[in-house]
This record gives sequence, C-alpha cells and structure tokens, in this order.
Amino acid sequence: MRAVVRRCTVAAIALFASNLLYAQESPDNNRKIAGGGITVPGWQGKVDPNAEKTGETVNDAKLSPEGNALHATTGPAITYWNPKNVAKGEYTVSATFTEPKFMNLNTHPHPYGIVIAGNDLGTGQQSYIYCAAYGNGNFIVRGFGPDAFQLNGRREASDAVHKAPGVGQSVTQEIAMQVKGDKVSCLINGSVVKTFDKSELVVPGKLKSTDGVYGIRFAHNTDAIVTDLKVTKP
Repeated sequence: MRAVVRRCTVAAIALFASNLLYAQESPDNNRKIAGGGITVPGWQGKVDPNAEKTGETVNDAKLSPEGNALHATTGPAITYWNPKNVAKGEYTVSATFTEPKFMNLNTHPHPYGIVIAGNDLGTGQQSYIYCAAYGNGNFIVRGFGPDAFQLNGRREASDAVHKAPGVGQSVTQEIAMQVKGDKVSCLINGSVVKTFDKSELVVPGKLKSTDGVYGIRFAHNTDAIVTDLKVTKP
C-alpha cells in the first residue's frame, strides 16, 4: 500500500512540476540580439511601445532570410511587415511557424503569429490585430489601435494548439486569420479558435478597417521560423 501511495505521490509531483514549467510567467528582461536588424528586402518592423520607451529598436531583434523562410529572433516584442503585402475584402492570411527549440530564449512560453488589418504601421497611430500561439497549447488574440487592446484571455487554451514535447524540443503551428462576411476569425492548425464580429473590431481605439497590410508578430525573447506566408481569397 505504501508503495502505491509513494508512486502516486511521485507522479503528482512530476505532473505539478510539468504544469509549473508551462504556466510560470515570471518577468524576463528583453535580450539584445547580436547582429540584429532586418535583412529581408522590403520588410519593416516596429517594436512595442514599452520597448521604445527604453530606447530599444528593430536592431535589438533580428529578421533574416533562411532559404524561402523568414527567421525571427527577438529581443523586444515586435511586429514585422512588407508594405506590399495588402489584403482587402474577404481573405485568409496564413503561415506556418516553427519554434525549433521551445523556450530556448525565455523562462516561459512566448507567442508568435499572424497580423492583419495593418494601417499606419510604423507610426504612433498604427492599428492592427493579431492571433498568436504559444508552444504550450495556449493562444492570444490582441491588437493595437494605437494603444494595446486585448480580445481574449492571455492563457486561453485550445486543443487545436500544438504543445511542444518539452523544453528545447520543436513545435510547429499553422496560424491563420480570416475575414469573411461580418466575421474575423483566428484559426490554428485548421481549427477556428476564436471569432469576432467586425462591428466589435472596427471602432475607435481598435481597427480603422479590416483592409490593410498583413505581417507577422513575435513576443519578446522568441526564436521562430516562418514559412509559406500567404493570402488567399474565397
């Protein structure tokens, strides 16, 4: 009987430790990435306001080409875009994000994802919305208009979001944002995880329009590779 209790106790401790690893959200300072900046032709970026206040810039993160892929390493939280990438009307913007080594630059899971509806990007009046996945099964939908606004719980979980097998292991997410009819949806790995009414989003302090530039988004201290970034029409 004691052996059974002992085994159950060990299992419970192991489960608690695993959950703690994924759940911890202790603050960590932004790294400064050596050789930072943007070396992908035509692309631009802007770090979040809190990073700007401390003097951080796009040169403290890195966006570089890797074959046909984009490799982002941060640094401060940042949004990247190419002004030529514009989506209007009904559309779906999608890409595949691979975190080669889960949590290799941070002490807790950080998200990355798709940006749409970008207007006045790079200015103090920018507006956009993004959906991003964490490698622990959570996702976040958030935007700037120009101040940050939250659209779901930061730790909202979904069975659609892939979980890394462990720290240092690879995890891949297919992330998309879709504008269809009067709805805006986030899809992760082929499943809709959140949907909003346009009327809820295109209002003062949020989006100027669902038409706009699309791009990619990374939290601070994150390392991920983006492939097959594209827009498709119905």
